Amino acid sequence: MKNSLSTLAILAATTLPFAAQTALASDPAAKPMFTVLPAHGTIHQYAHRPASLLTWNGTITYSGKNYNYSMVGTNPASTNTTTTVTIYIIPIEMVYAKSIYRTQYVFNPSADQANGVSIVQNLLNSPLFNSLDWKWGSTDMGTTQYEDAYQRGSFWGDVSKNTSYHVVFATPGVLTQQTINVTKSQGGAVINNPFGSGKVGEMNINSFDAQLQSFMAKFSQINPGVLPLFVTDNIYLTSGGCCIGGYHSADSNGQTYSYATYVTSAGAFSQDISAFSHELGEWLADPRTTSNSPCGILENGDPLEGLANYGDFSVVYNGVTWHPQALAFLEYFGAPANSSANNWLDNQHLLSSVCQHGS
Repeated sequence: MKNSLSTLAILAATTLPFAAQTALASDPAAKPMFTVLPAHGTIHQYAHRPASLLTWNGTITYSGKNYNYSMVGTNPASTNTTTTVTIYIIPIEMVYAKSIYRTQYVFNPSADQANGVSIVQNLLNSPLFNSLDWKWGSTDMGTTQYEDAYQRGSFWGDVSKNTSYHVVFATPGVLTQQTINVTKSQGGAVINNPFGSGKVGEMNINSFDAQLQSFMAKFSQINPGVLPLFVTDNIYLTSGGCCIGGYHSADSNGQTYSYATYVTSAGAFSQDISAFSHELGEWLADPRTTSNSPCGILENGDPLEGLANYGDFSVVYNGVTWHPQALAFLEYFGAPANSSANNWLDNQHLLSSVCQHGS
């Protein structure tokens, strides 16, 4: 479900009572959500303008109306090339102090493990940043990363001719881990995972985002030409209730950034790479939160997140079973029929009509 917020609503959310910002494990209001925060003021003040993010513009014409979008990379209808995106992972340690919560809880993605390695290393080992052969139905997308395979499938009518078209991520650099000491006034709580087992931490999304903006200002590597990707370990954000697994945003300088959590409970919302696949897919299609469609904002993960298993499917890579989330093709958002692989509306053939589940 899309939790699209206006700027005023975002600011107002920070003043909600604490009880309204969190959800107990038994609270039926706990629901799986992703969101997008509208563009805001600048994070960096640059002495000179660095290279901007490579994007291209397109238009969906549907029922006599035009809807404009901007995507990362180059136009697959007119180019036959590879765009390589630079990503910097910024791990976020979340500390819930004993003095506040009676028991100290530390969620550390650089130390806590799954599959025998840290959460950060799991992310680096996953099909998001490594190549395998993807097939959507009978159509082979090629041996590549998950998001690139999705994007190729979304524009298969063009990519089947421009076969060298790709948008891939370089192996991410990992920047110095940052720490948030979460207070109750920031929506802090530690609860039983409403969707699985184990403990998860909570924090209000607006308080959390203010921290991310301050962290980005510390790093000289961050500029509008790269994607900062923030990583937490078993954290759900809140906004009038739990549970937000990720979001992306931008500032008025064109600096984009993305956040997702890695939940270690099997089958839970945002398990392993699910939230990351959702947010990276949406960032590629709508990096500056300005892309539009007949369904609303062009967020290609949202139509699937409310389906069985949160839209996740299984894929085995390097001996590990991963769970990326299915993503809606542009055809779902009103692009011409037969423009996508197999004429499907998403890469797992779960959707059956344009704007079926909104955006």
